[in-house]
Amino acid sequence: MLVPVPVLVPVLVLVLVHESTQPPRHPDDKAGVLDYQRLDAYQCALQFAGLAFQIIKALPRGNSALADQLRRATMSIPLNIAEGSGKTTAKERRRYHAIARGSAMECGAILDVLRLQDLHPQADSKAEEARTLLVRIVSMLTRMCR
Repeated sequence: MLVPVPVLVPVLVLVLVHESTQPPRHPDDKAGVLDYQRLDAYQCALQFAGLAFQIIKALPRGNSALADQLRRATMSIPLNIAEGSGKTTAKERRRYHAIARGSAMECGAILDVLRLQDLHPQADSKAEEARTLLVRIVSMLTRMCR
C-alpha cells in the first residue's frame, strides 16, 4: 500500500521595494513644501519649540507636571497652525489659528510661572528669547484669526 507523501513545493515570493530616485527635498525647496511650512508663524513656532524643549530639559527633577504642560502647549502651536492650514473654509482655519494662539499664550504664562519659581536660572537667556518669539507668534496668529 502506497502512502501519499506531502510534497513541499517551493514558492518564490517577490517583494518589490519602491525607492525614490529623487533625493529628499530640503525645507527651503519651495516645490516640496506643504502650505503651512511657508507660514512665518509656523516657522517661528518651530523655533520656539526648540527653545522650549531646551528649557524643559534644564528643569530640575520634580517638575514633571510643569514640564509636561509646557511640552503639550508648545507642540499644540505648530500642530494647530498646520491643521488649520489644511481646512477648506476661512472659519475653520481661524478656529485652529485661535487655538494655536491660546496655546502660545499658555506657554507665555508657563514661562512666567517658571520665572517666579526660579526653576530655570541657567535657561534665562533661552526663556527671554522664547518670550520674544511668543510675542511675535501671538501677533501673527491674532492677524490670522481675523
